[in-house]
Amino acid sequence: MRILALLGFCSSISLAACPPLLDYQSKTLKGEAFDFCSYSGKPILVVNTASKCGFTPQFDKLEKIYAKYKDQGLLVVGFPSNDFKQELADNKEIGDFCRLTYFVEFPMLEKSSVRGANANPLFKRLSAAADTTPKWNFYKYLIAPDGKTVTAYSSITEPDDKEIISKIEGWLKK
Repeated sequence: MRILALLGFCSSISLAACPPLLDYQSKTLKGEAFDFCSYSGKPILVVNTASKCGFTPQFDKLEKIYAKYKDQGLLVVGFPSNDFKQELADNKEIGDFCRLTYFVEFPMLEKSSVRGANANPLFKRLSAAADTTPKWNFYKYLIAPDGKTVTAYSSITEPDDKEIISKIEGWLKK
């Protein structure tokens, strides 16, 4: 659809150029296509997750934030990773765990690396933009609607931290 709009075939569709940071496609745990460019202009909270971590209960707060603000434009997205050796074996197991244990409805993308040479391209860009890589599971990157400004939050910072919520609310359409 982006190409068609650029060629003028979909003149009724107004699509802004995708910021380089968000020019990333992946698949969800269910194998569905997921394109970050479609969330350009919206705040995005990106979190590397793991099913067997002491911070795993943060799924509950992430889901509550997503449920509260998704209709106003917030995207919360999880990236399961075994970089810290605390993730389940495959995407189906991870998806079942998230859905059945924490009732996760926000997008969870396929398992990938989030740090080092094998990090997925989005996490490489997030790490460069925020000048920090994930130090542990449930490291958070908050992307401003401009698609350029990235703030990193450590694993110990809860998803509903006052600073995170204040930034999100300031960016959302009222």
